[in-house]
Order: sequence, then C-alpha cells, then structure tokens
Amino acid sequence: MARTGGFWKLHGDGSVPGPGAVVAPDERLSWPRTVGIGVQHVMAMFGATVLVPTITGFSPSTTLFFSAVGTALFLLLTRGRLPSYLGSSFAFLAPIAAAETAGGPAAALGGIVVTGVLLALVGLLVQRAGSAWVDRLLPPAVTGTIVALIGLNLAPAAWTSVQAGPVTAVVTIAAIVLSSVLFRGLLGRLSILLGVVVGYVVALVRDEVDFSAVGGASWVGLPQFTAPSFDLAVIAVFIPVVLVLVAENVGHVRSVAALTGRDLDPLTGRALVADGLATTLAGLGGGSGTTTYAENIGVMAASRVYSTAAYAVAAGAALLLSLSPKFGAVIASVPAGVLGGAGTVLYGLIGVLGARIWVQARVDFSRPAVLTSAGVALVIGIADYTLTVGGLTFTGIALGTVAAVGIYHLMAALGRWRGTDPGDATGADRGREAAVEPASPASAPRPDLTR
Repeated sequence: MARTGGFWKLHGDGSVPGPGAVVAPDERLSWPRTVGIGVQHVMAMFGATVLVPTITGFSPSTTLFFSAVGTALFLLLTRGRLPSYLGSSFAFLAPIAAAETAGGPAAALGGIVVTGVLLALVGLLVQRAGSAWVDRLLPPAVTGTIVALIGLNLAPAAWTSVQAGPVTAVVTIAAIVLSSVLFRGLLGRLSILLGVVVGYVVALVRDEVDFSAVGGASWVGLPQFTAPSFDLAVIAVFIPVVLVLVAENVGHVRSVAALTGRDLDPLTGRALVADGLATTLAGLGGGSGTTTYAENIGVMAASRVYSTAAYAVAAGAALLLSLSPKFGAVIASVPAGVLGGAGTVLYGLIGVLGARIWVQARVDFSRPAVLTSAGVALVIGIADYTLTVGGLTFTGIALGTVAAVGIYHLMAALGRWRGTDPGDATGADRGREAAVEPASPASAPRPDLTR
C-alpha cells in the first residue's frame, strides 16, 4: 500500500519495484532513488536535445533552459499524471535551416513561435472534440511519408558538414554505429551522444576545435535570450511540423498508457497544449521547439518507474546545466565534421523511421492512394521543390506535406466513391499504436519523430 509523501505517494517502502510491479506516475521511490532516476532521464535526453541547437546554430544553453522550463510546464498542465520530458524536436531542423537562409535566426524563431501557438490551438480542439479526427487526418500512410521526407530533405545539409571534416565525420559515424550494437541498456540508447563524444576527441587531436569562446565564458550566468521576428515568407515551412508534433504527442500519451495500464486519453489535449506553450516560450526566447521524448520512455521501460517526480528532478537538473555559459560554450564548440557525421546517421534514421511507421502499421501499398501520395510527396521533399506565390516561398517539406495529405485523402475519397479503393477502416488506429511502440531497454536512441 502506497503511503503519502507530499505531492507523490511513496511506493511501498521506497525501494525499487518488485517483480511485475511498476511505480505509477503519482508515486515515487525514496528521494535518493528518485534523484538517480531523474539523472538517467537527463542523460537520455541530453544528446538529442543539445544536438539540435548545435546543428542549427542556436544556443545550447538557451535550448536546455527552455527544455527544462517546458518540462516543468508540461508536468503542471497535465497535473503530474503524464510522465514526459520535453526535449528538442528534430522535426524543426529543416524548417529552421530554410528560415535562417531566408530571414536569419530571428525569423526561424518566429516560425517556432507560430508552430507552438498552432499546436496549442490543436490541443484545445482535441480537449473539446477528442483525438479521433487526428487519426483520420493523419493515417500511417501519411504520417510515415511526412516523417520520411523531413529526414531525407536534410541529406544535403549533412553532406555539406561532412565535407568540412571528412575524417572526423567518418569516425563519428563509425562510433555511433558500433556503440548502438555493442552496448546494452542506457549506453545503447545514448549511441549518438557517445559518437559525438568520440568524434569530438578525434577533432581535438586533429586540431579542429575552436576553444576561443570557451575561455571567456563565465561558469555561472543566464543563457543568451534572442527575440523572434515574424516573416510570412518563412513561416509556411514550419506548418508541417505541427502535424508531426501532434502525431508525436498523441503517440506518447498512448505509449505511456500502454506501459502503465492507465487510460490517459483524457490528457491528450492537455499534452498538446503544454507542448505548444513550451514550444512558444522557446521560440520567444531563442530556444529550439520541443516535443515529448521516446528516449525517456526507454528509461521508464527499463526501470519500471513512471513517476513524474523523476521528471521534476530531470527538469531541475537541466535548468542548472543551462545556467553555465561555459558549459554552453563547450557544446557550441563541436566542429562541423562531428555534426556532419552525427547528421548523416540522424537524418537517415528519421527518413527510415517513416518507413518503420509503414511497416509496423502494415500499410497496403497496393492501394493507389497510398503508393501515389507517398511517391509524389517524397520526390517533392527530397528534391526540395519550391513554389513562390507573391511574397511567400514554399519549400520541399511544406509542399511535400501538402501533397501527402491532399493526394492521399483525395484519391481515397474518389476510390471509395468509384469502388476502386475501399481503404482500410482500421489502419489509422492500428498504425498509430504501432508507430509509437515504446523502445525496448536495449534499443538504440530514436529521434523524436514517431511518438
């Protein structure tokens, strides 16, 4: 019988859960054990969370700061009932790159703000009308296509970085590949972080690291905050990210529900609102957009501890790390060769994860609606088609997403009308659950695009 212990009830005597038992979201272990689990969550999210700002040129400390604040806000708005860490979303990488080219970092932050506001509005709609319409709008055939084209659209950016340090990039790739299969448990899930560390050491030996900013940075201080600007010409490229974040958050809620045996669907709207507000705050201050993290689901699955107290600890630890400018300067010193190597693996994983959604949902590619919508959208995204209408320029990700959603639903509707494509009435629900299957304790880290 759990005993009360502040906001969270104490699980049993506070020791690790026994065989078959789990620590529920509203429970906790003893505080020393809870702190230990919280530190594991920090390690699980850290590599991916700081990699996004390092690639995009944002401040890692600022991103980490808003990641911590966003996680605390998420726990507050979901009333401590839904365990989650909000880290940097890889879905923002391509839109940020496009926005920075067109209007600079401030314009990219404006796109992040708009994305967060739209996601929060979707959350309010889900809170009122339920999430069934999300499954109908974004069946696995469409979701998998959008995820794949976002990852593959980034391939040229990876090649550009690799060219800046090809030897270091190859070593980084090799380190990621080997650590993902040689290590078990948490180390296996941190393969990207380990690969970056190995690549960084090689870059040090090869004298490719610039420490000029590290020496002058203070040990303690506030992160650097940057105000956004809003440019309609670049905001459009961020709209597809809203669809990805909706799928990630809905998938996270269902994944945690499956692990804990609790009905968490009523919290879906709150989760979307919370992530939307966290992303909005990040964009207003200079941080990367956020999303729920599957890496941390792996920690929960391994420890059988789903306590939100551990996430409160993780948020506090991340906040403390963000208040060290010297720490942020070290992260920002990672050279292009290391980023190119990590990006090669990461962008490829994102692309293949789109195919993973198709496979796990058993998407029927004999259907013309599925085959054509995916094929057209992927070519548009990979080739980075552009369309200029007035002062607005739409790039491959935005156009590819519109093509995936529009062509699929148009062809499916016409196929049902003509009797040539009856569709799959159960595919959306089955695919959504399959796409968010939690990582096993020994699995490698997964980018935050399938939750």
